[in-house]
Amino acid sequence: MLATESISSLRAKLTAGEITPLDIIDSIETAVKDKDGDIGGYLSCDFETAREEAKNADLSLPLGGIPIAIKDNINVKGQPLTCASKFLEGAFTSPYDATVIQKLRAAGAIPLGRTNLDEFAMGSTCDNSAIKRTNNPVDLERTPGGSSGGSAAVVAADTAIAALGSDTGGSIRQPASHCGIVGLKPSYGLVSRYGLVAFASSLDQIGPMTKTVEDAALLLNAITGYDKADSTSLDVESTDFTADLDAGVKGLKLGIPAEYFSEATDPQVKALFDAAAAKLEAAGAELVPISLPHTKYVVATYYIIAPAEASSNLSRFDGIRYGNRAENPENLIDLYRKSRAQGFGPEVKRRIILGTYVLSSGYYDAYYTRAQKVRTLIRKDFTDAFEKVDAILSPTAPTAAPKHGENADDPLQEYLADICTLAANLAGIPGISVPAGTVESDSGTKLPVGLQILGPDLGEHTLLKIGKTLETA
Repeated sequence: MLATESISSLRAKLTAGEITPLDIIDSIETAVKDKDGDIGGYLSCDFETAREEAKNADLSLPLGGIPIAIKDNINVKGQPLTCASKFLEGAFTSPYDATVIQKLRAAGAIPLGRTNLDEFAMGSTCDNSAIKRTNNPVDLERTPGGSSGGSAAVVAADTAIAALGSDTGGSIRQPASHCGIVGLKPSYGLVSRYGLVAFASSLDQIGPMTKTVEDAALLLNAITGYDKADSTSLDVESTDFTADLDAGVKGLKLGIPAEYFSEATDPQVKALFDAAAAKLEAAGAELVPISLPHTKYVVATYYIIAPAEASSNLSRFDGIRYGNRAENPENLIDLYRKSRAQGFGPEVKRRIILGTYVLSSGYYDAYYTRAQKVRTLIRKDFTDAFEKVDAILSPTAPTAAPKHGENADDPLQEYLADICTLAANLAGIPGISVPAGTVESDSGTKLPVGLQILGPDLGEHTLLKIGKTLETA
């Protein structure tokens, strides 16, 4: 089936005239009908519109004729956008394309399918979706990770060729690890956030979720670039991220941070990490022990800053401007009540309440201002480290994918599971998760585990080369 293939493989067949874009769309539709009932990765799929776009696909473009699944917090003109929330379900259609969608179209790609997520991207299991549950394709009793769990699941299940996700504290990298695919969070500002429904504006980034490292580079090529509609967009020279991917790692210094390993790290995950690091060392890299001393403050800092920004960003969902509208509301109060009756889910409420508290009078300096100061120290840890090493290695997550509801009664445990990914968002640096093998669950299922590679600002090309070396090994 064509749905099982990579972007690069399909592009070769398209340009050789062996297949057409319509063939790919048909293959994906068949795969979705066969598998997505069990997996639940998609919230909607408009195959009719995709076929119309496929008929006019320009195969001379870098992604000409390739369908890409889109996380349902990114605007695609004319398609529903729900953020997996009852607040928006059935009530909002995107009036415009996000900048990343404009860029995908300019590269010839076809947006196809809206993928599930934790409501408003708040969570790390996808169990916080208010619309449906998404299961890990490897083990349906386990989560795919989150918040980009739907995007990870459809790529891993071969019901999508590739997907876009968003990463606020690991929401691309962690589900990529749990589902056994490649997930890349770009440097802050490298990819425009215009058209992404904001969770935490100083942390959010859109990035690729793919079957191979080369595909991640191809997608990254398409979506990067300065955007005047995003005030945080970086105006930097364009890079061909696919160039010299096979250059190897000889001479690179790779840091191993002691703080990213603890009693919470599964011994099987640690063994896989050691094996992956050894492969990179055998390929010519030098492994260097390093310290990131402020790591112990990362979780607390993140869960002050992110909820504070969420509290501000989500205030627009007041039941009047967005939400489930009555067909003929008698007045605005009636409209407000009908929309608010749907409401936010428990995790979104929890974070809004926490964020509102830390921003409130009398607590702002004690919590929010102090957290911003600690954030500066966390970034300095990385700045100092990258004076000694070219990249940093760690597990993407301390364990493989948990079972559904495993930490439902203890949100703090769920928050602590993001210890390896949160700091990259606070520091604004890039990170990639690459499959590193599998561990065995209690039931004997082989569960994927990812190796995370972090780099300095705009260090994506180096990360991709390291990832490709590991992938090849």
